[in-house]
Amino acid sequence: MASNGKRRSPDSGRRSRNSDRPKKRWWLRILVTLVGIGVLAAIGLVMAVLVTMRSLPSYSTLKASEHGQMIVVRARDGRELVSIGPSYGEWLDAREIPEVMKNAMVAVEDRRFYDHWGVDPIGVLRSLMVRVEQGYWRQGGSTITQQLARNIFLNNNKTFDRKVREAILALALEQKFSKDQILELYLNKVYFGGGAYGVDSASRLFFSHPATDLRPAEAAIIAGLVKAPSRYSPTADANAAISRAAIVLRLMEQEGYISPSEAAAIDVSTVKLKEEHGQNSVRYFTDWVLPQLDFLVPDSFGPIEVWTTLDVGMQRAATTAIKSNVPSGAQGALVSLDRDGAVLALVGGTDYVETNYNRATQAQRQPGSAWKLFVYLAALEAGYTPDSPVFDRPITIDGWTPRNSGGTYAGKIDVRAAFAYSKNTVAAQLGESVGFGTVASMARRFGITSPISTYPSMVLGASEVRLIDLTGAFAAVQAEGRSVEPYGITRVTTADGELLYERQRGRQDQLVAPYVAAQMTDLLQTAVNTGTGRAAQIGRPAAGKTGTTSSNKDGWFMGFSSGITTGVWMGRDDNARVGGLQGGTAPARAWAAYMRIATDKRPVEEFNTELTLPEWQLEPDDEAWFGGEGGDYYFFDEDGNPIDPYGGDYRAPPDDGMRPGDRSGDRGNGEYGYGPDGYRDDYYDDGYGSAPPSERQPEQPRGIDQDFLDRATGREDRQLRRDPPPGSRQQVLRQQGAAQRIEPTRQSQPKVVEFERMEDQYQP
Repeated sequence: MASNGKRRSPDSGRRSRNSDRPKKRWWLRILVTLVGIGVLAAIGLVMAVLVTMRSLPSYSTLKASEHGQMIVVRARDGRELVSIGPSYGEWLDAREIPEVMKNAMVAVEDRRFYDHWGVDPIGVLRSLMVRVEQGYWRQGGSTITQQLARNIFLNNNKTFDRKVREAILALALEQKFSKDQILELYLNKVYFGGGAYGVDSASRLFFSHPATDLRPAEAAIIAGLVKAPSRYSPTADANAAISRAAIVLRLMEQEGYISPSEAAAIDVSTVKLKEEHGQNSVRYFTDWVLPQLDFLVPDSFGPIEVWTTLDVGMQRAATTAIKSNVPSGAQGALVSLDRDGAVLALVGGTDYVETNYNRATQAQRQPGSAWKLFVYLAALEAGYTPDSPVFDRPITIDGWTPRNSGGTYAGKIDVRAAFAYSKNTVAAQLGESVGFGTVASMARRFGITSPISTYPSMVLGASEVRLIDLTGAFAAVQAEGRSVEPYGITRVTTADGELLYERQRGRQDQLVAPYVAAQMTDLLQTAVNTGTGRAAQIGRPAAGKTGTTSSNKDGWFMGFSSGITTGVWMGRDDNARVGGLQGGTAPARAWAAYMRIATDKRPVEEFNTELTLPEWQLEPDDEAWFGGEGGDYYFFDEDGNPIDPYGGDYRAPPDDGMRPGDRSGDRGNGEYGYGPDGYRDDYYDDGYGSAPPSERQPEQPRGIDQDFLDRATGREDRQLRRDPPPGSRQQVLRQQGAAQRIEPTRQSQPKVVEFERMEDQYQP
């Protein structure tokens, strides 16, 4: 039976099979290449691990070596502030370390510790997956062995090279030592904060007893410290330490180290901490500067000396000022900067022993009206001046209605008074006028790094800031608009005096024009002299701004005098209300108490508030309109604008070399000269015709006739003529009309116009 389909020839099938062979060969070559690369990489890794393993010190050597360096911190005059070095407790072998301590550490830091060879591929993949899902590194993939390798042999630089060396060292350690030995080394050498290395030192530091007596709750607290010793320190933040310990206990339960009933029975909040006394506020400063050594001298391991900007006398005065003025139950902080940003004093709290949380450099709080610095800087840059009229009255912006603290409104005032008395409604109008995004950009320009809101309420300080950042912003105003970056380390040397680092003078960017900074200084000085900052007066020129948040939760005073800029904050850590706390009360008094001592040996400096405005803000000189001299007439319309007295059809005489005073015929060529009145003869028809000068009316003050008034008010468009001939109709009309004479030395008073919105004042 015949088939309707076409028969496939044997040759076509053979060609199809032949065409598939190159593809298979191509993929086979790729596979072989990848396998070859993998084999070579494995061989290289094995060789690297073997070489590293042979070069590792013995276990006894590692036990005897103490990791860490002695650091001597010196004040700006060379006096020793503090000596910081590693604190080691008793060495505990694996049998002496409590099982609960081992289990807690393995559960929270490396749950697969007993299953991997130093590097945990599953942990690495889990970390990568979290990175992809969350968009950032939320958890690390380092094992206990890798952390040990980093602590003993490497530094904390987050580089790919360091991670590769860390992995090779971890594999080598696993090959040379047992799991128990590695865990023993780790627990005796890891850093737990407060200068404590090893579990025994940490136990004595925080709980006043050796690690052999650790209880489950205490072990959970210590195990939770490794991730971030300063953040989870029980002496710095008890609540954070308890929360972290609860996570450790939950992980121990998940891994089967404790039962659910045992976990429920452990109450971390009942742990008693060691009581300490006698440490001072210098540690707030050293806690801020010492972490910077990782970037300034990353490869230094020997003893070093750190020379800082701190002034011992000023630090003592700052500590006393805060303790003497802070309200009961509240905390206080102070940052003081020299002209170039050198930190002269830094206080992060009322008692470092009670809490080492640094409120000067870490805490973010709402600044209240102190934020108006950026609002008024943006307004001044946009063209406002301290004398610009503004209106203090109830307003609503996008459903938000700001109110003044006293509930009253002053009506029409100027920018200077609005700033001095911290008028919220005016700040809101200025922010709306220049744009809330412009205010946010100004804050960024002046060094504010925390998130900034652009809602209307941001003009009253709704965005949180750090005290040290806001102090730097005020310092930039004192520096005539140039940037000021706070710094605390001037140089670092070895114990033998070898220079490792020396600070170079940083570049100062011009953030705003000097005239803007001068106007801002004018406003800040007025706030201290007559406004809300009167309590900050110190007997010499001072400029500053108060800040108070809603319900008196935060009080600020920021200001400068004699080259020193100081910021003070007061409030509660739990953000609760503090009765009677306002920026112009306790913070201003603390600022004044400190600044009287800080500026005592410095010369009195007057502020430079003289304005040199840019050309676009300058009004031209009156005489420049017509090139006249004293005694000439100047004409203005009803809005105070100058009017050309010659009218719109006036043609200037040609520049032929003749000047006022030249007479007709002086040139001898028939050209016209200037008459005795200073006008060009016969250049245009003035009503006198060809009458000789002797027959003309003697010069009299020229007035303004009705024709001129008609043109000035726009009712007619006629050409203004000079004095008419005697007896003419024009002269009669002029005598009946109104005349105005304005001397050039007198300023015209502009017409006062009420506006519905502030920005309407400045519309062209």
